[in-house]
Amino acid sequence: MPRQFVGELKDGDQIDETYLLSEKQLRANRNADLYLLSQLRDKTGTISGLMWNVAEAHCAEFDAGDFVAVRGKCQLYQNGLQIILTHIRKVDAATLNLEDFELRPEKNVEELLIRMKEILLSIEDPAVRGLMECFLIDDPLITKLAQSGAGVKAHHAYPGGLVEHITNMLEVAVRIADLYPAVDLSLLLAGVFLHDLGKVREMNFENAFVYTDEGQLLGHMSIAVEMVTEKIAEMEQLSGETFPKEIELRLKHMILSHHGSYEHGSPRLPMTPEAIVLHFLDNLDAKVHEFARTIGEDPSGGSSWTPFLPRLNRKLFKGNDETSE
Repeated sequence: MPRQFVGELKDGDQIDETYLLSEKQLRANRNADLYLLSQLRDKTGTISGLMWNVAEAHCAEFDAGDFVAVRGKCQLYQNGLQIILTHIRKVDAATLNLEDFELRPEKNVEELLIRMKEILLSIEDPAVRGLMECFLIDDPLITKLAQSGAGVKAHHAYPGGLVEHITNMLEVAVRIADLYPAVDLSLLLAGVFLHDLGKVREMNFENAFVYTDEGQLLGHMSIAVEMVTEKIAEMEQLSGETFPKEIELRLKHMILSHHGSYEHGSPRLPMTPEAIVLHFLDNLDAKVHEFARTIGEDPSGGSSWTPFLPRLNRKLFKGNDETSE
């Protein structure tokens, strides 16, 4: 029987398939009866799974990151597809073809890494380039970077997504450099590399992406600042020279301000040309990717619009297949 991929599901389909449980929430209705709200995914997309009147003990048998066999019916609700589940149980990953569940970047990760290193090693400022070299020769760190996503759900949320996000931003920074001579390109390129680097320790990227204890308690910006402090100490020990203090402060400021506003989690607002450019490059790449991937993976066939997306506070226009005469 052919696999029932999420991207091919339609209203009314009877579901008997295995998916990755990427999110699990137990909630209570007004009568205090428990129900399960889940997110199920494979390589083609994600769909909500809803199961009424569940037992807490049964739901304790599986968790986010597990593979689960589910049965139920696909249903259109508020212009979006969901599965009303009647059965769910954990499945041994060893019995599955894991390629059916792997989201990957559009480009080869090794090629992205090569290009990322090429751009960083082209940095003109010797102190900044030397710091980048200290990061790039850290093989365990670069291996982890290649396996990491840039987020849990929103953008580039798959293995290799973080290096894809960084490399895309580096490419844009190089292309616009001539238009903004007031921006120090060496600092900007280093800031692009560093801004989300703390995510390699903030999140665990095995199957479903979940936050580590360090990530929950500190967050990726604080972690990245720690990583810069550690690498500068290594660099000074190796070279016997003191790293320029102002460059250190400017790089750390870029990390701490790249979300752009207090309400979006930045402990500092951007206060240098490089910091404000970094913020907008980050937002541009993240939002374009999120819009494009959401439209591409939307399982709601037959509609020119996605369902309302609370995270974005809007629907997205997908267009239609009709061609004008």
